[in-house]
Amino acid sequence: MIRAFLCMIATLLAAPAMADELRPGTIELIQQNEKNWSLAWKQSLSAPGPAPLIVPELPEGCAIVGEPVKRNASLALLGSANVQCVSDVAGGQIGMAGLLGNSDVLVRVQPLDRPVQTLRLSAAEPRATIAAKPSASQVWTSYFGIGVEHILMGWDHLLFVIALVLLVASPWRVVKAATAFTVAHSLTLVATVLGFVGTAQRPVEAVIALSIIFLAVELARQTKSEKPSLTERWPWLVAFLFGLIHGFGFAGALREIGLPEGEVPAALISFNLGVEAGQLAVITAVLAIRFGVRKLAPQAEGVALKLATYGIGITGAYWLIERLVGW
Repeated sequence: MIRAFLCMIATLLAAPAMADELRPGTIELIQQNEKNWSLAWKQSLSAPGPAPLIVPELPEGCAIVGEPVKRNASLALLGSANVQCVSDVAGGQIGMAGLLGNSDVLVRVQPLDRPVQTLRLSAAEPRATIAAKPSASQVWTSYFGIGVEHILMGWDHLLFVIALVLLVASPWRVVKAATAFTVAHSLTLVATVLGFVGTAQRPVEAVIALSIIFLAVELARQTKSEKPSLTERWPWLVAFLFGLIHGFGFAGALREIGLPEGEVPAALISFNLGVEAGQLAVITAVLAIRFGVRKLAPQAEGVALKLATYGIGITGAYWLIERLVGW
């Protein structure tokens, strides 16, 4: 238990410079007539710089006509091509080779005579089968998985949740604060995706980094003073206010992923449920580890908490500077 807590602290101190590792790729295969399809895809990159364009794997009986067109985008390559299929794509496999780490690819297949279907590729399962009749659960499972990964791999949101749990500590107060955070980011996520509100993404990302610094400062004050800090007194209020900002961040990620036409409510709800599932898993793990350390080695808790505080604060400050300079 002690080792697990120390590993968590070490992970925080070694948090990656890129705050949000969720940059999913996309593949769109759209039928134009009996034999011709259009293929467009986005290949996510882990870092800027030259990289070869990976061409998606198509179902048997389908082939690209001519040379694919390649374009550069921010941390991504965009490809497009014309495709001819001499047989039905139903039952065939579509995939993307070379997926690494946390890379995901959302696939959208749009035949002329059947409903659109959404598939999800990952490094563990880089190929998926195109169904003759897509199930209603496709969108739900795909976007739920993306939501879980967004909170677990999006380090800025993850650090905010961890800092909040470390600061509040009491399970019941953590539940109330987490509920307020959930309600708040759900409101701005839905409002932004549906077009009721909108804001520039760069200021949002800067304020998210600032929210992490704020909680780190609150944690530092907690270890030096017996007087309750603002967040200790009103954790649900602080979580709600910053949750509104984090919701804009979630919306930006979902906007980059894209929403399937005709399935926007299902995709939106399942993505949000995935975010909440990941968030609850993190909260449960942090509370369990801290409780275990407090019982087994109470003398180590203060040192570990101080290491976590400085690790969170330094990381948040780095992201804030990086995002401000990026303007």
